[in-house]
Amino acid sequence: MNAKDKQIIRELAKRVAEIAELPIMAERRRLWKKHNSLQSERPMVYVSAEGSWRELLPQDTLECSDEEARRIEYNLRTRIYMYEHFNDDRVIEKVWVVYKAINHTSWGLEPKFRPSSTTGAWGFDPVLINYDDLEKLVPPKVEHDEEETRRREALAHELFDGILNVVTYGVNNIEFHLMNQYCKLRGLDQVMLDMYDHPDMVHATMRILQEGHQSIIDQYAALNLLSPNNEDYYHLAGDVGFSCSGPTYTNDLPQADFNPERVRTIDMWGSAEAQDMTHISPAMFKEFVFPYELKLLEQFGLTGYGCCEDLTRKLETVMTIPNLRRISVSPWADVPKCAEQIQGRFILSWKPHPGTIVGDFDPDYIRQYIRDAIIASRGCTMDIVLKDTHTCDNHPERFTIWTTIAKELATSGLWR
Repeated sequence: MNAKDKQIIRELAKRVAEIAELPIMAERRRLWKKHNSLQSERPMVYVSAEGSWRELLPQDTLECSDEEARRIEYNLRTRIYMYEHFNDDRVIEKVWVVYKAINHTSWGLEPKFRPSSTTGAWGFDPVLINYDDLEKLVPPKVEHDEEETRRREALAHELFDGILNVVTYGVNNIEFHLMNQYCKLRGLDQVMLDMYDHPDMVHATMRILQEGHQSIIDQYAALNLLSPNNEDYYHLAGDVGFSCSGPTYTNDLPQADFNPERVRTIDMWGSAEAQDMTHISPAMFKEFVFPYELKLLEQFGLTGYGCCEDLTRKLETVMTIPNLRRISVSPWADVPKCAEQIQGRFILSWKPHPGTIVGDFDPDYIRQYIRDAIIASRGCTMDIVLKDTHTCDNHPERFTIWTTIAKELATSGLWR
């Protein structure tokens, strides 16, 4: 990395450090800790630009030349941008995280994708054809490339010492997508048919996947690769890492006997979802999906469930998860019915429809839409998470307008 790139990064890091030390960040951190402990003072607002970042911060606005330097620059610029333009409840921390270089071997069977050359969509060819193919599924082996980890740490210290606090994490995101994985191997249509025609195969596959993921977790623990996720961490439960809920700040984790030298799953948040199973009945969800997720989730200190699926009719089952703290209420869920079931027992993490920032942008509609959801959620610990924002129609200001409206309503006392 050349000297010019290093200087650009250090100057950006100084700006991030300035923002992180503002009193508003300490206040937001305090609010999130109370919120995640079910003592919320108001609905919390969190905005994730996701696919829209290419419109908010196009690659041609970057100044660094080295590829790794440009990735670091982009990370820093997004933090600054969010503070300057979003005005949500995001906490900007004076931290640079180095993630350990952790690799996983194959499951033995891997999805075969067929990308489209015209639309950007993709298809796939099923690789799990019959019952005998289940023998090919094996738990991946976890490997830690310590030399690469040391290289990452050395570079981070060179860039950020004296500006940002450099910390090294192993695995602090553990989320389960068992049905998504099964559907990618077998095909969604066929999985739906299997639940009628070959229920034993569904159970056998889910059991193999559940045991495989448990093996991965056990390897993390044996290699001492688990890291806390109860501070500046975005609670995940969506496929390919798309976030589902707010930050995980809480005083309820880690456990009282926590040893920072040996983190356990009981000291962490865990999460799961079954978006692919949105349209199956609550009974089939309870039979084919939930038992295998439950076995994985029950070992965590706190858990969250759901992403984009409508859980309105499945909450009775979901709410039996031990140490459940956060439930995703998607744009397609019935907010009043969910709120009635959730009440003050869990966080109602509402996902407004991201389509409100594209097409005919209507601030008056957005205001009424958010207002209705807040009123319906009275009595609940509620956060408002705008996500799946794959485009803003090249109108970055819409994020500012949307967030300003949401924040005004969240702080208006309407929720009481």
